[in-house]
Amino acid sequence: MFDLRYHVASLAAVFLALIIGILVGVALSDPTLADRTALRLKEGEVARLAAQLEAASQRSREQQAAEKFVEVGYEAAMKNRLAGKRIIVVFVGSVDRALEAHVDQALADAGADGARLRALTVPIQGEAIQAALRSRTSLAGYVGADHLADLGRDLGRELVDGAETPLWDLLADEVLEERRGPDRGESDAVVVIRTSDPQIGRTARFLRGLYAGLAGSAPVVGVEATNAEPSAVAVYRNADFSSVDSIETRLGKVSLAVLLRGGVEGHYGVKDTADALVPPVEPVQPPADESG
Repeated sequence: MFDLRYHVASLAAVFLALIIGILVGVALSDPTLADRTALRLKEGEVARLAAQLEAASQRSREQQAAEKFVEVGYEAAMKNRLAGKRIIVVFVGSVDRALEAHVDQALADAGADGARLRALTVPIQGEAIQAALRSRTSLAGYVGADHLADLGRDLGRELVDGAETPLWDLLADEVLEERRGPDRGESDAVVVIRTSDPQIGRTARFLRGLYAGLAGSAPVVGVEATNAEPSAVAVYRNADFSSVDSIETRLGKVSLAVLLRGGVEGHYGVKDTADALVPPVEPVQPPADESG
């Protein structure tokens, strides 16, 4: 697992090595320290690295504190947080069973209803999609590569709204690799997991539209594991999703549950792309039958 403590240790080693190199270099090249300009530049580099080391050390301390909080308070933080919430999990690419299990565990621990799952076929089957659209006069406005973003957007909206789903009714076989749960039904929040490689061309246009359709309808959280390569956090950020970069940890599961409930939007986890380790964790009001 990615651990900032190792990052701090390695940064400290680099920092100390650079100081030694600077001191030796200055001593050899300028025994009288006459070149004050060069010395000031070297001092500036030392100061910059010292600031980086302090920041990394602080982040490591924050991670340890957060891990301790999660260790002792996980059940309390998760209980009823998603009670009654209807979640849909969207894989962009094939289902990763390990990631699916981590997300399902987080949803179950937070009391969510059973999640629907949709796994998109990536790259898209462009010709099959276009042929299906041409067969339905009422959907002819989506025909053509120029309308792929529109198609993706409205598929995203239908997926969340779950009432009338003419596009999904027509295109499910062309668009989906795998699905679980009913074809229709409103969703309160969405989990997005990208397992495919980054896409270009028509698939990229389609996905940008899909993300826009999802983001405009409900809380959307993109998730990945700490060892994800390449990371999708930048994609989630560009799509205006929140994100969790360490879903396999309890820290990540708490963050996911908080965000799906409507917590403070942002990017959370242990990577350098994160805004913070966890979002603010507000208390959850217990259901009436538990409050006495």
